[in-house]
Amino acid sequence: MEQPHLILGVHVTNRADQAPTVQELLTQYGCSIKTRIGLHHVDNELCSPRGLILLEMFGDLGACRELKAKLAALKGVDVQEMLFEHD
Repeated sequence: MEQPHLILGVHVTNRADQAPTVQELLTQYGCSIKTRIGLHHVDNELCSPRGLILLEMFGDLGACRELKAKLAALKGVDVQEMLFEHD
């Protein structure tokens, strides 16, 4: 059976304060992250303090969910999960 696709959406409300800790966790679990996409609003007048990181996870689901729990435990970080099973 093919491994399910686990996608984590990580909403960071204050990037300036939380980015170092979030980055440290993403580095710690780097071998479990297949794809990482960062999204935030930016224009000539503003670089938004909020951001969204999409993570396509890989490997052991336990390790992936461990990262999810550690990120969600951070103040101002919300994590949502999408899991796509394959027949």
